[in-house]
Amino acid sequence: MAASETSNKRHISIYDTTLREGSQCVGISLTLADKISLCLELDRLGVDFIEGGLAGSSPKDDAFYTEMQGKKLSGAKLVAFGQTVKSGMKPSEDRMLKALCDAGTEYVSVFGKTSAVQAKEVLGVSPEDNVKMISDTVDYLVKTGKKVFFDAEHYFDGFKANPDYSIRCISAALSSGAFKIVLCDTNGGVLPFEIEEIIEKTLRNVPSLRGNFGIHVHNDSGTADYSTVLAARLSADVAQVAVNGWGERCGNANLFTVVPNLSLKLGFDTIPDLSVLYDFAHRFCETANVKMWEFSPFVGKHAFSHKAGVHIDAVRKYSSAYEHVAPESVGNSRKFMLSEQAGRAAVIAKVDELLPKLGFSISDAGVIVDKIKELELLGYRFEGADASFEMLVKDILGIRKSWFHLNTYKVVVFDSDDAKAHSENDKSGVTASAIVDVTVDNRREITADNGIGPVDALDKALRKALTSFYPSIANMYLVDYKVRVLESKLATASVVRVVVESSDGKKNWCTVGVSGDIIKASFDALVDSYTFMLDNNLGSS
Repeated sequence: MAASETSNKRHISIYDTTLREGSQCVGISLTLADKISLCLELDRLGVDFIEGGLAGSSPKDDAFYTEMQGKKLSGAKLVAFGQTVKSGMKPSEDRMLKALCDAGTEYVSVFGKTSAVQAKEVLGVSPEDNVKMISDTVDYLVKTGKKVFFDAEHYFDGFKANPDYSIRCISAALSSGAFKIVLCDTNGGVLPFEIEEIIEKTLRNVPSLRGNFGIHVHNDSGTADYSTVLAARLSADVAQVAVNGWGERCGNANLFTVVPNLSLKLGFDTIPDLSVLYDFAHRFCETANVKMWEFSPFVGKHAFSHKAGVHIDAVRKYSSAYEHVAPESVGNSRKFMLSEQAGRAAVIAKVDELLPKLGFSISDAGVIVDKIKELELLGYRFEGADASFEMLVKDILGIRKSWFHLNTYKVVVFDSDDAKAHSENDKSGVTASAIVDVTVDNRREITADNGIGPVDALDKALRKALTSFYPSIANMYLVDYKVRVLESKLATASVVRVVVESSDGKKNWCTVGVSGDIIKASFDALVDSYTFMLDNNLGSS
């Protein structure tokens, strides 16, 4: 049952263009398998329409439509995308329109120029011929049984130059049987107040469009999300969006911004369950092999992160003080970040978040705040390094468990000839060797290993030493490694901060180390990481 049949709120159809327009974003490259997987993800999310790609443009897009004909979507409608017939050609003779029909979708979308200037300068046709191309295309597709979205390309720019002509173009599509007219700001340069004015004038001239048109906005002026929400308020019932706002040039309206704003701020009915948005966003990016922007509104990792002490104190008392919506409404969560700006309330909040069962006092918080400020003066940063902060708290409170004692370690970096000699083959890349000496429960273990660089060698040697005592360490692996030079003017004598992100396959955590010696800074972060892993996997046993 459609969402509009189960709610008294006005429904806005979410039309996702990620698989077509989003694929045109620089840095996005989707395989056929990716497109199929992401299409099914979008269907599970509950969008109304999914645009699959430009039919007839590439073997991959054609294969996508063929593959999707054998799959059943639970609620979304797949839309094949195409363009108006070429000038002087019958629609039945146009190869691209044939591919559009062969895609096997009930719904199709075709774009056509609605700007007289664009028709003349880009297509090289007269305004009259362009109108005929629109009418002939829509009429042909409707007669083949298709429900047609007509994307009125360059509508807003065209309207500003010649409003009568732009209205004539969309009227031609309507009279030929178009299912929906989608007004497009193709260049992304029209500002929201202009979009509002043009939509209002259009609705006065074409009253049948009220509550029965779509909006498609590019983000070249940074206002695509706002313009899309504004169009919905002006009775648009279709919002074309893309995951993360991906798209040509600066992208399109962002699904993750538009949908929550429409639903949570304006009370529209969009997707069935907004609480899945956070997980969906991160899972989608993982499938597309793109890193999720951590500061993305609503679904970014830090969308509800608080750092200033006064903010944290206020949020703990009254969450709406610095949160425009509840984090859980979109499946996100509140995070407290630690820095020299943190006060006692911030530390208490962070400890409660990380170690909820720990007995803790105001005086303890004061000691921790002083220690954070002391360490930050040396170059440490605990925001984003929760695992190291947890180790620091346990150290100060005297409850950090000593899983192992590091006696000594040594690293040897090979020159090119030595590296070749130590390699198993010429392609192994081994450039360093490390020896680690640890003690666990009065048992001493000395191990060595090779690696691609000194940090990799140390990690392997420490892992080998500890795994003989704690087999679960075999499940731990390095996810990311970052180095920041803190005083670049000191050149090679600079202090560096190293942040290591690790995982056990279930959760990720970050640790930090600071030193004038990059190897020591790295190893300190690694030791914290292994200790955190053992605390969380074996601490209760």
